[in-house]
Amino acid sequence: MKKVVLIINPSSGGEKAKEYEALAKEKLEQFFDTVQIRYTQKSGDAKKFAREAALEQYDSVIVMGGDGTVNEGISGLSEQEYRPKFGFFPLGTVNDLARALSIPLDPKEAIKNFSLDQTTMLDVGKINQDYFMNVVAVGTIPEAINDVDSEDKTKLGKFAYFISGMKELLNTESHLFHLTIDNQEKEIKSSTILIGLTNSIGGFEHLLPEAKVNDGSLHLIYLKDQSLVDTVKSLPDLLKGVQDSTENIVYLTFKELRLSLVNPNESLTTNIDGDEGDALPIEVEILPSHLTVYKGETIDE
Repeated sequence: MKKVVLIINPSSGGEKAKEYEALAKEKLEQFFDTVQIRYTQKSGDAKKFAREAALEQYDSVIVMGGDGTVNEGISGLSEQEYRPKFGFFPLGTVNDLARALSIPLDPKEAIKNFSLDQTTMLDVGKINQDYFMNVVAVGTIPEAINDVDSEDKTKLGKFAYFISGMKELLNTESHLFHLTIDNQEKEIKSSTILIGLTNSIGGFEHLLPEAKVNDGSLHLIYLKDQSLVDTVKSLPDLLKGVQDSTENIVYLTFKELRLSLVNPNESLTTNIDGDEGDALPIEVEILPSHLTVYKGETIDE
């Protein structure tokens, strides 16, 4: 018997999850003998439910929610001995992984297009003892993103992050970082570091055009800025998509990284998939082709 658990975050998408529940259940019943529905009530529930499904050897885990709920679903399955197939119907502000997997951003379309035949492998990032599916960001602009109000997210979508980041430009502060990247050590000065898994970051779908969901690499960008003028000069290079290092930006690919601040009196907190994460220092690595995921029809393998 094929079993699936549908994990629903009732507060996602402006609390519209209940609106799509019947459609999702009806669709999944076409493919699975048993459809169990579980509702999250607090942070960590989706992770717990996904892990329980893995331990009970469900065939699939489907999440209905935003990027944070999707992250929890992936985190619950990662590094389990048995890992069910993973899918999701996006209800979030940005939906970066949906963009990378060519899953329709409209929930009704995503449900309608769901098919067991459309799967691919997905790399998962690990940061300290947690996991990420899309991006780890460090520095001035990511610190601003951590402060974005949830009401603004609902009203403005991905532009809430963009507006907050632009406001924070006036307070740009560069830091001296120590990196050990694939066993090579270096020091850099920058205001912003991005570590991406997919082409889409913050809803900008071509920020890392070379990044694929299963290329086995993490993609690192940092701005070579020491002043507001430098930061502003680097933004066009960033927003047009980064394929190589430029005068204003450095681009590297890697498998393992340790990142810390040189000054022990400084403190910086990461942003992981849109939510506040661990403070530096951090250790980051790739778990290549770690999960089988359901995808949209047009993803370029």
